[in-house]
Amino acid sequence: MSLNSVLRHRLFARFGSSHAGPSRWASPGHQEKPNGYPFNRPPPPPGQSRNWEDWELPCYITSFLTVVILGVGLNAKPDMTIETWAHQKALERLEMEKSE
Repeated sequence: MSLNSVLRHRLFARFGSSHAGPSRWASPGHQEKPNGYPFNRPPPPPGQSRNWEDWELPCYITSFLTVVILGVGLNAKPDMTIETWAHQKALERLEMEKSE
């Protein structure tokens, strides 16, 4: 036996699984391969609209409000950079020199 097959046999024996059983990641009733539709959901019949799931509306509203709050909040924050502070101090010094 080759080294690869020996190691595979020891691993399967140690963790109690066998190579020839059902898939570890899929149980009966689940698809093994995608069916070609987004999220594996076939489109509704013509003339009907897709029903929303319970989580969709709160998720969309929360996402929209998050974008709005962050957009407004980040644009309205004060400018606290060192460059702005130094510019203001330089302007103050120039004003003091002019007044003297």
